[in-house]
Amino acid sequence: MNGVFALRYAYRTASQRGEHFYGHVPDCCGDYPIDYFTWVVIDDDRTIVIDAGFTPQTALERGSRPYLATPLELLERLGRRAEDVTDLIVTHLHYDHTGFIDAYPGARVWLQRAELDFWTSPLADRGSFAHLKHEADIAGLRALTGSERLVLLEGDAAIDERVSAHLVGGHTPGMQVVRVETDEGPIVLASDASHFYANLEGDHPYGILYDLGDMYRAFDRLTELAGERGVVVPGHDPRVRERHDAIDAEGRIVRLRAR
Repeated sequence: MNGVFALRYAYRTASQRGEHFYGHVPDCCGDYPIDYFTWVVIDDDRTIVIDAGFTPQTALERGSRPYLATPLELLERLGRRAEDVTDLIVTHLHYDHTGFIDAYPGARVWLQRAELDFWTSPLADRGSFAHLKHEADIAGLRALTGSERLVLLEGDAAIDERVSAHLVGGHTPGMQVVRVETDEGPIVLASDASHFYANLEGDHPYGILYDLGDMYRAFDRLTELAGERGVVVPGHDPRVRERHDAIDAEGRIVRLRAR
């Protein structure tokens, strides 16, 4: 089944509005659910996965994260196996985006060099940075350094003729977003450059960030990449299932469209 899909593998309802917006916000203790996605672009001869989610074990360890299915299981529902994945684009190295990196044995891994440099530095082991890091996942990536499987980018890059990665920073030092050109227009996968529609549409950055100025510049870049014909798909918003086309009853697989 060709197309661009969001794979909703877990969610969290024990989540408050104040977690998701920078600075003090009204109703900061109000409920604000969050979904966890990975994404996939499927063509006849290529399968490109964006981000690697977290594992059921990590869900248990962190708590309050009901798990629906692994990203690999959801990919199989679309007719592709982990062995079919040709490319894995990792937008950044927070724990909820790195859990299955080693599960795609034939995939070339695309990551910004600035991102790997930061998360292998001593600073990444301090304070809230350490809370967002999964040590074993980072060690696995470090082991790929120097191999043909790991491509360390230093800015924007074309993955193929219609999929491209774009360095924006802000949320993390090497945060990148993905643009997919379709016949209807571009689909821009924001990942954590904008967790929710309300971050981008309200010009209000997420609560976890590395550089506030770059978060605002990332919003501008997302809008530019989408253009007049495209859409920006946020990284964690349950409303993605409303604005796009859920193709299973549980809302675990969502077909994304530019219009």
